Amino acid sequence: MIATSYPLFNFFLSLLWIALFVFWVFLAFHVILDIFRSHDMIGAVKALWVIGIILFPFIGVLLYLVVRGGSMHLRQIHAMQMHEAAYDEYVRKSKNMQ
Repeated sequence: MIATSYPLFNFFLSLLWIALFVFWVFLAFHVILDIFRSHDMIGAVKALWVIGIILFPFIGVLLYLVVRGGSMHLRQIHAMQMHEAAYDEYVRKSKNMQ
């Protein structure tokens, strides 16, 4: 009712929904990356999480964040340290080749 009388409100409401959708896609992408990055889960559990997120996207992502979200940053830090170590090793090898 209020949206029909104020066209600018429709525009801002649409922008809000688009921003929320982009945020959710970004969050779902990070959750799926975290599932595959996690070394403490076996393959079947990873498959169940991914199937759950595909079948029930909002509930699956929110449930993953509640159950395993507390340690997502630890897995991300570990992955960054592994990448940095691999890069440092590559630089050392390339300097030794010269």
